[in-house]
Amino acid sequence: MAIIVGADADGKRLKDVLKNSLKESGYTVLDVSENSESDFVEAAIAVVEEVNKTKDNLGIIVDAYGVGPFMVATKMKGMIAAEVSDERSAYMTREHNNARIITLGSEIVGDGLAKNIARNFAEAKYDGGRHQIRVDMLNKMC
Repeated sequence: MAIIVGADADGKRLKDVLKNSLKESGYTVLDVSENSESDFVEAAIAVVEEVNKTKDNLGIIVDAYGVGPFMVATKMKGMIAAEVSDERSAYMTREHNNARIITLGSEIVGDGLAKNIARNFAEAKYDGGRHQIRVDMLNKMC
């Protein structure tokens, strides 16, 4: 599993904090917006495309508020994403909805909270079972 990260100019600093924290925790991290000043649309598309290459990949996209990349990611075929600003939501969207991408707002969450959110998301496992009906419905929408 790799965690794919991306950000626009407003999310770059927090993305770098998350990237370093995840690497220190032993995760493989691929930054698809490392040397660019991409727009949140471009960053989100790059993360989704890379996440979709392997079924075990996860993604984190950061911009100022988290809403823009969330809208982009959910419009792309086969992607379930969630905009989160707390640890529990990050964990539960992975566990119950099989979300493969979360989006964060650098103007919403601080560094410490963002690290906890990323860790909870990465550690969570999809439960399947009764949740699969909902996941199938979401996947049929695009």
